[in-house]
Amino acid sequence: MSESLKGKRVLVTAGAQGIGLAIAKKFLAAGADVHICDVDEAAVKAAAALSPSLSASVTDVSREAEVLAMFADLARRWGRLDALVNNAGVAGPTCRLEEIALDAWQKTLDVNLTGTFLCARSAVPLLREAGGGAIVNISSVAGRLGFSLRTPYSATKFGLAGLTQTWAMELGPDNIRVNSVLPGVVAGERVERIIAARAEAGGVSQDEMRMRLVDKVSLRRMTQPEDVANQVAFLCSDEGAMVSGQSISVCGNVEYLG
Repeated sequence: MSESLKGKRVLVTAGAQGIGLAIAKKFLAAGADVHICDVDEAAVKAAAALSPSLSASVTDVSREAEVLAMFADLARRWGRLDALVNNAGVAGPTCRLEEIALDAWQKTLDVNLTGTFLCARSAVPLLREAGGGAIVNISSVAGRLGFSLRTPYSATKFGLAGLTQTWAMELGPDNIRVNSVLPGVVAGERVERIIAARAEAGGVSQDEMRMRLVDKVSLRRMTQPEDVANQVAFLCSDEGAMVSGQSISVCGNVEYLG
């Protein structure tokens, strides 16, 4: 797999930290040229120092003008794109349906769905220029299981399944594969923030909430960012050449959410 990724040109959104950074590092280790974007300027600056094969920009994928500017720069520098990893996403509010503010709902949709759409739309001409390639949308097990207190997040992740299947059909004749990866409870700062919010909403300790999350996983452990990166790399490699239109869980088998 490493050999087939060498020299590939890959864009990873929200790639300066967490799962996105793990994905970027995986591609760099395989010899790919990688561009990451993120809204966190300090994280972008730190990540950009990792490798001469890594370029970076401060980009909000929910803003059309910023996405267009990033892709115009990539078109000038690279001329083509071999893989797009739509990793950018926000957790959205943790509260009951009747407590969700419209602006919080809209922000979640703007990043998780509209941002994915904007990046994919701009990526397609560059993928065609390369003779084909791969789009991987980072979803969540909340895109196959209901998730109480997380209405906007779960709705957007279910939405990614529709985008993935539709784009796989549209773009298949151009040799562009489209899949989504569904992580489960991924270790890191983000899940710790979610644990804190759900613990407060449920009136329990954070340790109790952490245990409840892990108890829902058949393997009884959290997913590591590198587990997700491995699957993404496979889907973008020659070894994944016949996989398209799929939503693949990398979660240790999360049995239920709630």
